[in-house]
Amino acid sequence: MKRMVNDESLKKTLNREGRLIRLPAKGKAVFVGDTHGDFEATETVFHRYFHSGYILIFLGDYVDRGQYSRKNIEFLLEKKRDAPEQVILLMGNHETYSLLPFSPADFWEGLSLEEEQSFSDICQHLPFAAMTENGLIAVHGVPPDVNTSDEIDYIQLVSEQWHQIAWGDFVEMPGDFLGNYRGRPVYGEDYFKRTMSLLKRTVLIRSHQPYIKPVIFNNRCLTLMTSHAYKPSRTIAIADLEKRTIKTVGELEIIKI
Repeated sequence: MKRMVNDESLKKTLNREGRLIRLPAKGKAVFVGDTHGDFEATETVFHRYFHSGYILIFLGDYVDRGQYSRKNIEFLLEKKRDAPEQVILLMGNHETYSLLPFSPADFWEGLSLEEEQSFSDICQHLPFAAMTENGLIAVHGVPPDVNTSDEIDYIQLVSEQWHQIAWGDFVEMPGDFLGNYRGRPVYGEDYFKRTMSLLKRTVLIRSHQPYIKPVIFNNRCLTLMTSHAYKPSRTIAIADLEKRTIKTVGELEIIKI
């Protein structure tokens, strides 16, 4: 695995993609929430959907919490290397331990210094967001406060916008920025509406918050969890990329795996 993590070709692929992935209007997209070391969940997704006509978008947080963090992230990075256009791995807060340490972090704390540097090096090249032509945007936390979607490609690590993407929480109440809670910036419905309007998106697909209501903000915001580390049920969402527009979460196929 050490050779693969340091694979320069994989880093070149991620750099070529940029921080914002623009998905083609072809086939279907499978959105996968936090897997957090639940390798069985990842295996199930690949077994069912890793074939022609599907793009797999993982929303971050591949390590910690679960029993098989290393196996999970090694498998995902290998699949990304082998099928870069079919596998999209977004950055979650648990991929950025070296930038902003947190606890508990059982995966990162169990690595040698050399291993931590190797995994951190590749994880810092992961994209921040994915967008479709028919109105969807996917991030780990909350959409960044930018004027246009093109600006996402220029967001810097550890900037305010990066904190929003990697660490941002929502609460189902009015308001824009509502303060910080345990180091996580919290935002309300006014922030959601404003940023989605600026980005010209209709529906947000995210993860990061295991205990928030899955669908909020007038059926326009979906939070997915795909790990037994938090809940007995694991969910994914499938979007038809060829559909002209998607205006509500109800137009997605939400499946338990």
